[in-house]
Amino acid sequence: MSAAKKPASAPPDDGPKIRLGVSSCLLGEEVRFDGGHKHDSLLTGLLGRYVEWVPVCPEVELGLGTPRESLRLTGSGAHPRMMTVRSGVDHTDAMNAYAARRVDRLAGVELHGYVVKKDSPSCGMERVKVYGRGGVPTKTGRGLYTAALMRRFPALPVEEEGRLNDAALRENFVERIFCRHRWLRLLAGRPRPADLVAFHTRHKMTLLAHDEPGYRRMGRLVAAAGSTPMPQLLQRYEEAFTTCLQTLATRRKQANVLYHLLGFLKRDLSAGDTQELVGCIEDYRRQLVPLIVPVTLLKHHFRGHPLAWVEEQVYLNPYPAELMLRNCV
Repeated sequence: MSAAKKPASAPPDDGPKIRLGVSSCLLGEEVRFDGGHKHDSLLTGLLGRYVEWVPVCPEVELGLGTPRESLRLTGSGAHPRMMTVRSGVDHTDAMNAYAARRVDRLAGVELHGYVVKKDSPSCGMERVKVYGRGGVPTKTGRGLYTAALMRRFPALPVEEEGRLNDAALRENFVERIFCRHRWLRLLAGRPRPADLVAFHTRHKMTLLAHDEPGYRRMGRLVAAAGSTPMPQLLQRYEEAFTTCLQTLATRRKQANVLYHLLGFLKRDLSAGDTQELVGCIEDYRRQLVPLIVPVTLLKHHFRGHPLAWVEEQVYLNPYPAELMLRNCV
């Protein structure tokens, strides 16, 4: 890629930022039941430069106040009730009604992702404690608000702040929100079949790194772009795109993509340069170096031997380099 050319993945300077919904307490707002907060410096420090936050605290917006009696889920994970811990007041119906209204309002905001507070009876995404008979908890619940959010927006990347401490999950989430940003910009332009084909082409190596069978299914879907009504085609593609990206990329799958890209250079590199790249990819596969090392070496060689198809691959620049996420995976 030439030095003057902007990376294919970077949000345009004059375009909107990534817009993320977030549990208000994670930004440092004192909305917790005890009047405190759960400020997460990883979110505000790492993503703050690139993100417009849309903070929501379901319990405060429901009118429960701060401080307030703590809540917990009871009953079953499939159909939990939200109860106050000491007084036993049931807020389930009120929270469900509020959540339905709130997520409908969010439909007009165009979110690219959402970060929720782990373990919360309103916001937790998974493994929230549900107290059954005898008061024994099982980690089978999901917060009532987040359950409504995920039903309303099944393609929206959603993560808990606790899980984002895992480098692989963090990198996956950020990659997904930038993919979501590009997808919604495509939809805003009322795409034609050729536009969808171009979008898919730019994301081929990204998709291959996540799920090769899914990548091939999407290729067949795009091949029918001229014969399938666009609304139906876009819906099917979005579902497949979302599912594919949810599958975590492994070192084996990443190495497969790196070798695929190396194949475009086989006629241009010396035997020594090729051997160096192969060794670098194998070092990555063996967990001796992070992903940024072979990717940087590949990009170096492609600057000397530019190829338009490769230059357009989002895989090489999935998000701003300043986030340094590939230094940790």
